[in-house]
Amino acid sequence: MSQSLTRPTSPAPPLAELALTGDLARPARLTVPDLFAWPQHRVRVSFDCATSGVQHHGFQGPLLHDVLRDAGPRFDPARRKDRLRFLIAVAGADGHHALLTWAEIDPDFADAPVLLAVGIDGTPLDRAGPQLVLPQDRCGARHISGINVIRVDGRYPSWSTEGPG
Repeated sequence: MSQSLTRPTSPAPPLAELALTGDLARPARLTVPDLFAWPQHRVRVSFDCATSGVQHHGFQGPLLHDVLRDAGPRFDPARRKDRLRFLIAVAGADGHHALLTWAEIDPDFADAPVLLAVGIDGTPLDRAGPQLVLPQDRCGARHISGINVIRVDGRYPSWSTEGPG
């Protein structure tokens, strides 16, 4: 009888998942491979990181706007001002958070090319999860690694000019 000299291999770690939640008609759970369904964009970015100085990287991924638009944000797309009340909260697995407005990513307003990066410097991010990349930012404070939740929110209490009672 022969014995196998191969060692048992442990299963590959699961793919990181990103939850799209909030005021969406089609909330979803997406992996990095799922994000390849959208057109891919490439950017070279330089930003100042508080902990490691100036960083230079190449990123690839879909535009955040395209992914969120397809999730069906609950606003009237024909009414531009209706879109302005929507906020986008992005959270990473490490607890880091960033907040954007819909106007920042909307082509009718700032049209910022914000990416959900699926690769950095040619390395896929399948297991680590996508990264939020804001090429227009000079510092990296809103760069989020390992995104696990994006919440789109347009519903909050009416604001009042009266102070606390």
